[in-house]
Amino acid sequence: MINLNYVPCQPGCYLFKDKAGIIIYVGKAANLKKRVVSYFSGEQSPKTKMLVRNIDHAEYIVVDNETEALLLENKLIKQHSPKYNISLKDAKTFAYILLTREKFPRITTTRKIGKKGRYFGPYVDGTVRQEVMRLAIQLFKLRVCKSLPKKACLNYHIGLCTAPCIFNVGEQEYATQVNKAMSFLEGKTKNVLEVLHSEMNLASKQLKFEIALQKKRQILAIEHLTERQKVDVQKQFDQDVLALIENPDYATVLLLSIQKGVLRSKKEFRFDAQEDVLCSFIKMYYSQNPIPKEIIVNQACWTNELELHSIKEYLVQLKGSPVDLTLPERGEKLALVHLAEKNAQLSSENVLLKELQEKLNLPELPTVIECFDISNLGSDYIVAAMTQWVNGNPNKRAYRKFKIRSVQGKNDDFASMREVVFRRYARLQKEIMQNKEKKQEQKQERKKEQNQDQNSESNQLPQLIIIDGGKGQLDAALSSLQRLGLQIPIVGLAKEREELYLPGEATPLQFNPTSQMMLLVRGIRDSVHNFVLSYNRKRREMRLRDEAKSSSTNQAKE
Repeated sequence: MINLNYVPCQPGCYLFKDKAGIIIYVGKAANLKKRVVSYFSGEQSPKTKMLVRNIDHAEYIVVDNETEALLLENKLIKQHSPKYNISLKDAKTFAYILLTREKFPRITTTRKIGKKGRYFGPYVDGTVRQEVMRLAIQLFKLRVCKSLPKKACLNYHIGLCTAPCIFNVGEQEYATQVNKAMSFLEGKTKNVLEVLHSEMNLASKQLKFEIALQKKRQILAIEHLTERQKVDVQKQFDQDVLALIENPDYATVLLLSIQKGVLRSKKEFRFDAQEDVLCSFIKMYYSQNPIPKEIIVNQACWTNELELHSIKEYLVQLKGSPVDLTLPERGEKLALVHLAEKNAQLSSENVLLKELQEKLNLPELPTVIECFDISNLGSDYIVAAMTQWVNGNPNKRAYRKFKIRSVQGKNDDFASMREVVFRRYARLQKEIMQNKEKKQEQKQERKKEQNQDQNSESNQLPQLIIIDGGKGQLDAALSSLQRLGLQIPIVGLAKEREELYLPGEATPLQFNPTSQMMLLVRGIRDSVHNFVLSYNRKRREMRLRDEAKSSSTNQAKE
């Protein structure tokens, strides 16, 4: 056990260890004794309680000041990777724009960084990336073809490529186009604009008005793009904006990188809920990544001016030049913070899916959910439907309708459910197998590089199936999955009490029906209910029309 009487009062680092002597947490403090004592007194978070339960003894390293403590803490964390310290893992892989390393480089996009080419990004989202790509092609007329064709393509004929494939442009002249594109993609739009203004004025003096008009349109296009970045294009330094969003279970840090006034990338990092997340993040992240001139945060990660000064000194020693750490209260910088918070909130929209995963004890986050329902009118017009939801939103392209084949002249919802679930996943299994075989053939034959993200969500097994009905319908659907050898998590949602039935459980689960999680589940159920009723109604109308038409024909014959 830790003897708190022997904890030093100087600045330094403390290393908590378990019974096996393994370091489980490393921290720093301006006063080691005050900080260590705080773990064993007062109100504690669940994370701290778990940490304290596993502490057996501690080791201390005293330094001269808090800045040195910060530097030492960072070194110790990287050296030992303690269990209860945060570890940086980027939550997403964003796309880059790539200029290939060829005789006549082409411009393309990729999510993987290799060695053959120059990469720009990552970009915040596909819309921004596509607009940058479109402007780069429009302005600098770079080729996009994977291999040089034997004759000019459509882009040449519509003025979007200088056609090196037919030797319409020389290697040196094309290299000039590439250099301009590189400046543009690096965010150096000021130089590009100056060149374009100069070329426009020269063309105007030489009475080449069509060329001058083209240059003017290019200038306007670049200005329009930079305006959309919501950042001041006149800045001559780089900034990072950090937004911390916390809930009882985890914390998200969203980082916006701004390069000389142009928003260049967004990164998201997620951690278990704990104290001092933002301060720990700043220390860890900037010990491994370039430090901008200014870091803007959405909340103070310091308790007083002395601690703020220590963090700044830590960053200055890492960077080797001045660094501003800012908590804005008004103006443009506060707007940037709001932008980062908005993006962080959007990135946390799968909170409901995470809650659903935890409440139902699912092995995976249910990003793809499929829901089934049966509709009949007596023993006639028996139909079924399935809706698919992806990341908490309906994916209407994957909705499916079914005519029931095995149940004729009787009302049997259980048999109908068995049939439709079997048909859906037997076919889906077959499609998945065919896709795998096709990809294997392409790999073996070493054909052109294939995009691994081409399959839509409709061609993958869901992480959760919801059956509109109680235990009987659930058991019927489960029997079809077992017959197919599939182990997909499945639940039944009964309408009367909005209860969730689990396989093998006699007692259903009950949650607050107005909670956000249950509103999502009920919304998914309602989507398939409305879809199948609409299909049933359409089938009845079609039959009534056919009967009326047949009757009219018989009367005419008589």
